[in-house]
Amino acid sequence: MSFWLDFLPIIIYILLIIILIIGIILGVKIIITLEKVEKIVDDVQEKVKTLNGFFHIIDYTTDRIAIATDKVVDGISSVFKKLLFKKKKDKRDDENE
Repeated sequence: MSFWLDFLPIIIYILLIIILIIGIILGVKIIITLEKVEKIVDDVQEKVKTLNGFFHIIDYTTDRIAIATDKVVDGISSVFKKLLFKKKKDKRDDENE
């Protein structure tokens, strides 16, 4: 029994030292990996910034096309409204006379 009381704390200390060393190694590897990921993210951000001008031009163009088509649709719908309401008014005028 005294053997276990002397031997067990030594084994626990050795295992704790091994776990501490593994934790330090994993921490260093995680830091290295995060630095690599940060470099990749910075590179992607630079590439996206170069495309921002292109996307701005596309956005501006689609906005202008949408405005133009809205005006055309409004014009056509107003012409149809005038034609339809004139027919109804003409029928009412004929009925009143």
